[in-house]
Amino acid sequence: MVIKSISLQNYRNYRTLSLDFDPDTNIFYGDNAQGKTNILEAVYVSGTSRSHRSSKDRELICFSEEEAHICTVFEKKGILHKIDMHLRKNKTKGIAIDGVPIRKASELFGLIHFVFFSPEDLSIIKNGLAERRHFLDSELCQLDKVYLYQLSNYNKVVLQRNKLLKELYLHPDYREVLDVLDMQLVQYGSALIQRRQTFAEELGEIVHRIHSQLSGGQEEMELKYEPNVTVDAFAQMLFSNRERDMRLKTTATGPHRDDISFVVNGVDIRKFGSQGQQRTAALSLKLSEIELVKRLIGDTPVLLLDDVLSELDSGRQNYLLNSIENIQTLITCTGLDEFVNHRFSINRIYKVTDGSVTVENKQEADR
Repeated sequence: MVIKSISLQNYRNYRTLSLDFDPDTNIFYGDNAQGKTNILEAVYVSGTSRSHRSSKDRELICFSEEEAHICTVFEKKGILHKIDMHLRKNKTKGIAIDGVPIRKASELFGLIHFVFFSPEDLSIIKNGLAERRHFLDSELCQLDKVYLYQLSNYNKVVLQRNKLLKELYLHPDYREVLDVLDMQLVQYGSALIQRRQTFAEELGEIVHRIHSQLSGGQEEMELKYEPNVTVDAFAQMLFSNRERDMRLKTTATGPHRDDISFVVNGVDIRKFGSQGQQRTAALSLKLSEIELVKRLIGDTPVLLLDDVLSELDSGRQNYLLNSIENIQTLITCTGLDEFVNHRFSINRIYKVTDGSVTVENKQEADR
């Protein structure tokens, strides 16, 4: 799987931009706040319909403009495809795949598989459980359309149930509706729990091996899925906690309260790990993600590294760079020293300066 090119209009700080990518390593370098991350973000948005750092389309559009456009051409299993996306400040986005408009953004999922690694991901271990759940969901939604469907329906039912819980005080006759919503919650939630369990087991197997290699055999890491409730007990727990939910006016039971733990040599590093251990675990997690995607889809994902190398020490930098051979990679950084020091092969270099991108080694790369 390879991203061939991208064109932007009125996207963030880019009025117009057209770029062709190398099928191997592409490096965007320049000072901070020049627009490097915006390019990676646009690539990610074109394949997932959402940004990794903003939930509102209007924030992706150039100031004083009403619309932005992203056009991405990619190759999958030898066939070229095109995604056109129009972002609008006051309307829903418009998306077309190979010139055919789609009704739901969810139809994009699975077309392109990304592994996005940013400095924020290095703190996924110690951050709140919402970030760790987001990691599970974002990966599974790319890999499994059925999971995406179940998750979307589950979230809708949770919102409906919470709204109903707030209204019961004034409308006690609505209580019977809870029975219907609880049945739906158990139906969709049970499917999520089972799929997350399988995914965690598959990922955990790879994480264990990679983390051992990263730590020079000094550490063994286990990734454990911690469901808020089991499938067998879900319906009963929901019923038992109903009075409490009515008092608190929120749903306290279900997979929207799940977590994953990271145990190194018997120690839960979410709470008791050093910063070095937590960063090594986060790197192990991302590298395992790449390998699992390869295994499940029979193709390589596109790797997006957003200024991660500056946050890693020399040993972790070296391991990461050695692990991304034969994968199309888009990297942002402030300088090229890390790559020179590690004698890393660079296929194409782009210098980014205040919303302008210059290809520095195009002739060499095209040979």
